[in-house]
Amino acid sequence: MYWWDPRQVLAAAAQADWRWLAAAVGLVLVDRTLMALRWLELLVALAPGSRPPLSTILRIFFVSSFVSNFIPSVASDMYRAYALSRHDVHLAESTASVLMDRALGVLSVLIVGAAALPFVPHFAARGAVAAALFAMFALCAVATAVVFSERAADRVRAAAALIPLPLVHRVTAALTDAVRRYAVHHGPLLRVLALSVLVQVFRVLQAWCLGRALGIDASMMTYFAFVPLILLVMLLPVSINGIGTSQAAFVWFFGRAGVPSADAFALSVLFLALGVIGNLPGGLLYAFGPRATPA
Repeated sequence: MYWWDPRQVLAAAAQADWRWLAAAVGLVLVDRTLMALRWLELLVALAPGSRPPLSTILRIFFVSSFVSNFIPSVASDMYRAYALSRHDVHLAESTASVLMDRALGVLSVLIVGAAALPFVPHFAARGAVAAALFAMFALCAVATAVVFSERAADRVRAAAALIPLPLVHRVTAALTDAVRRYAVHHGPLLRVLALSVLVQVFRVLQAWCLGRALGIDASMMTYFAFVPLILLVMLLPVSINGIGTSQAAFVWFFGRAGVPSADAFALSVLFLALGVIGNLPGGLLYAFGPRATPA
C-alpha cells in the first residue's frame, strides 16, 4: 500500500507520459477561463452602477483562486467576496454572488456524477453513494427554494430570528435579499449552470489525461462517475486545498475499480499539482499586478 512503500508512488509518477500531462495542463487553463466567465455572469444581480471594471473582477477571481492553494475553500470564497466588496459593491451582494457560484458548482458536480454512476459496473458502494448524492440534491433544492420562493426565504429569516443576536438577523436579511435578486435572472442562471457542467467535464477529462499518463487502465466512464464525487470530498473544509482528503478519496474510489493504491495515490498528487498550476496566473497577478485600493 502507498503508505507503507512511497517508492511505489514515486515510481508510478516518474513513468508518467509528458504528452498526456501537457494535455491536462491545457485543459486546466480552459476550465479556469470558464470558471471566471461563470462568475462574471453571476454579477448581473449587482446594484446598477456598482459593477467594477472587467480587469478588476478578473484579477479578484484569479487571485482568490491562487489563495485557495493555501487555505480551505470556504476561506477563499470569503476572500473573494471581501475583495469584491472593496470596490463599491455591497458586501451582501458580493457574498451572494460567491454563494450562488459555489451552489451552482456543487449542483453541476452532482449532475455529472449522478449521470455517470449507473454506467459503472460492479461498484459495490453504489447504494451508499446514490444516497449521498440524493442528500446533496436535497440541499441544493433547499437553496433553490430560497432563491425563487419568498415563503422559503421568510422561513430562513424566521429561523435566524430564533438566534438572540441582532447581527445574525441583519446578515441573514441582507444575504437573503441579495440572493433573492437572482429569481428574475433565469437566463444567466441557466448559462452559469451550463458553464458549470462544462467545467466539471473538463475536470474529469483532466483526471483521465493524468490517468493515461500514469498508464492507469480504467474506462473514461469510471472517471466521470468517481471524479465528481472526489471533488465533493475535496470541498469539505477540513484540509488545505484538499490535501489528504483527495488522496484518501482517490485511493478509495479508484481502488473499487481495481486501480492499485500506489497508482491512485500518484493520480491524486498529480491532480492536486494540476490545480496549483491552474491557479498560478492569480499568483502572478498578485505579485506583479497593481495593488487594489478601495473605491
